[in-house]
Amino acid sequence: MIDLTQLLASLVKPAKDTYKIQVPGVAEMVAPVTEEERSVYEPIDYNLVDLADSLGGRDCSLHATRTDTLMARWRMPALSIHGIEGAFAQPGAKTVIPAKVTAKISIRTVPNIAPSRLNELVTEYVQNQFAQLGTKSSVKVEVVHEGNWWVSDPNNWSFEAAKQATRAVWGVDPDLTREGGSIPVTLTFEKELQKPVLLLPMGRGDDGAHSTMEKLDKENYIQGTKTLASYLYFAAKAKANNY
Repeated sequence: MIDLTQLLASLVKPAKDTYKIQVPGVAEMVAPVTEEERSVYEPIDYNLVDLADSLGGRDCSLHATRTDTLMARWRMPALSIHGIEGAFAQPGAKTVIPAKVTAKISIRTVPNIAPSRLNELVTEYVQNQFAQLGTKSSVKVEVVHEGNWWVSDPNNWSFEAAKQATRAVWGVDPDLTREGGSIPVTLTFEKELQKPVLLLPMGRGDDGAHSTMEKLDKENYIQGTKTLASYLYFAAKAKANNY
């Protein structure tokens, strides 16, 4: 367990206003941010006070500005440690010493990270760090799942239809977000159908997606249904005009 925690601690280094991935070569693969892209984040209705309130009044933001916070959440790679198997994790004072432990980590892929190359870099780095420990334990790195990044161009008829639908149902202009970029099926749809893919979110920021207490507010369910129907109407109208 001590050897494993040493390895986990070597993956990410706390730095000013951020946590930096220590695996060499990862940052170099990330597509540079253009001024045009950065300007998209400026009008988004989001502030760090709301973020702190959602976390019980604790300021846990890793970045000083709204734009940097959103970019770190949506378009930059993030290394997360999800858990350790084999160790005793239940309440109570048990002095169990595990003979084998397995850590689960993930790195979000973003443009232009190649998953195969990322796997090579992480494996090489972990093995090198492990060798420096001088321990009699052994280490094995296994890739459980990988997926290519995906990002859509919002300058097309489909996004315009979605904007019109959002205005019609919600009465506001929608924000353009970068969420959903690590859902592999979106890339499959785009490649196989040769059509632009749009992700139309229906929930709220506090829905607790993927958690044991995940929810969807009734209002969002009803309004979301209306939004989808409106999108189909405006999408059909846009295509008809194109033809």
